[in-house]
Parts: sequence; C-alpha cells; structure tokens
Amino acid sequence: MSRDILKTTGRPNDAAPTDGFARTIDYLRLSITDRCNLRCRYCMPEEGVPRISHDEVMSFEEIVTLIRAAAKVGFQRIRLTGGEPLVRRDITDLVGMIRDVEGITDLSMTTNGVLMEEKAPELFRAGIQRVNISLDTLVSEKFLKITRRDEFESVMRGIDAALSVGMHPVKINVVLIRDFNDDEIFDFIELTRDRPLSVRFIEYMPTNGAQNWSKYRIIPMDELLSRIKERYELEELHERLGAGPSVYFKIPGFAGTLGFITPVSSHFCHLCNRIRVTSDGRIRSCLFSDDEAHILPLLREGKDLNVIGDFILDVLKNKPKKHNITSGRIRTCQRSMSEIGG
Repeated sequence: MSRDILKTTGRPNDAAPTDGFARTIDYLRLSITDRCNLRCRYCMPEEGVPRISHDEVMSFEEIVTLIRAAAKVGFQRIRLTGGEPLVRRDITDLVGMIRDVEGITDLSMTTNGVLMEEKAPELFRAGIQRVNISLDTLVSEKFLKITRRDEFESVMRGIDAALSVGMHPVKINVVLIRDFNDDEIFDFIELTRDRPLSVRFIEYMPTNGAQNWSKYRIIPMDELLSRIKERYELEELHERLGAGPSVYFKIPGFAGTLGFITPVSSHFCHLCNRIRVTSDGRIRSCLFSDDEAHILPLLREGKDLNVIGDFILDVLKNKPKKHNITSGRIRTCQRSMSEIGG
C-alpha cells in the first residue's frame, strides 16, 4: 500500500462493525509501550508506574497480526500511543509494517514530542502523516512543574520538525486546568496565527494520576468559547479534521484551527467510534470502563485472523453506552493513562 493512500477521507466506513448501540466502530487506538520519558502529574506518579516485563508487551509481529485481524472486520484507522510511543525501539519499522496492512487508510500517532525533532523525517517516510503532540503549557517553568522533566524546548523543536517534514494536520493537545494554564489560552491560540497547527483544548478528566482533580478545575466549552470570543471572531468548521470527537473553529486570517474536546461537560459517547488496546494486549472498549478483554493469548497461540476478528467483534457487543464520569459519583480509571494509551 502506498503511503499516499494513508489519509483521512472523512467518509463513513460502510464495512465497519457496529456495537450494541449501532455506533460504527472503525478506529483502534493502540498503546505500544507503557514507558514514557516524562512524568506528567495527571498521568503517573513521580516514580513512574510499575513496568510490565518485556515478555508481557506485544511484539511488533503480534501488533501487526492484531491490526490485520481488525482490518479484516472493518477497522480502518490506527493511532499509535503509549506511554510515549517514540521510546519504543525501532518504532519506524513498526510504522512501515502497519502501513502495508491492507484496509488501513489512516495511520497516526500521539506523542509528547520530546523525540519528534529526531524522529519526524523517518516517521513521515515510514507512513505517519499526521500527529498529535501533547503540550499543556508554553511556559518552560510550568512545563517542568507538570512533567517533572526539563524538555520544553525539545517539544517546541519537535512541533516545528513535524510541520517541516509535511505532517498534516499537526495537532497540539492542551489539557486545560483552571488556575494552572487557563491564563495561557490566548498564547496557545496565537500559535495558530502563522502556522497550520490545530490547537485542541481538552477538558481535565479524572484519570488515575489526576490526584488533584475536581469539577472546579474543569473549564467547560461554553465558558471557554465565551472567553475566546471576547478577543477573536470564530467560524465553526463542519468538516472532520481526523477521526476524533473535536468541534473545530477557525479565526479568519489565521493559518491554523482550534478544537474543543468535552468529555465531562458535554460527553460525546453517542459518537464514539473507537476501542483501545493496551501494550500488554488488553482491549478496553471504553476509556473509563475497567472491563478488559485479554487478546494477547490468542495472538501468541497463533489463532487464525478470523478467530481474532471474532474476538474483537464480541468485545464490541459489550461496549457501554456511555462513560460514568458525569454521574453523581466520580470514579477514575484504575489504570493510569500511560498504561491505557492516550
């Protein structure tokens, strides 16, 4: 398959499977490692999370077999996550292997950007055409505080490198936290003035590592839009800019776009089109459900692609209608985001 075919079409996948609520599910978010070179406070403790052994992590061959089975039952979109996917050795070899899987039309990655300056050219050649880079502050001192690592300049160079090799879109994922980085909203918006970046503001979610999470610290989309409109004119965009749930806007004359992801104040579960697979081969049909289906044994037993595909379809039957983080009792994930995959 040519790399040129690997692009988001925005068209519905008529061959994709559906879950028990008639939602089309064609998007697989795959964690390829639980390891990370940052220690973000809402993701993991300072000492990190207990590492799973090398033998417990899916091999490249097992990952590709899983993807081939998923593609056979109608999945088209793959996002590689972590941990930090770029710390996995020979990552570009894996990208090339996935690129050649018949039926996969969209291959992307979420990264913290620390290694992107070095890896961007080879990743793009291998088949990564679009990337999401997580960045919650544009102040180096705050970056050090939230990530516990002094890598701010590396991330900024990584963003430029992704743009320079031709990745598009390059999205900046900003977890917005009241009284921490909400004073930087306009600084992030200005990143889109002259560069074709898509800055996406994400509501602060009660993940396992978010020990100081509270509803107060969430900035709902309505409030955020109101603040932005005091300074900028916004035009809503109706075309999709990827496979996710963002609502997008453009400021006239700006090169980039703004996106808003609202899992707490206005959940989008009815639009959910994805499942997640952890690096140790466990399928999670919902980020905030701790029900997991262990698919790794099937991969290691050499089961036929049809058997593996049927296992995936069975998981979809039990995908919940919605998450529970907006219910009266807040319950966090029992795994950290570094283990689940962002």
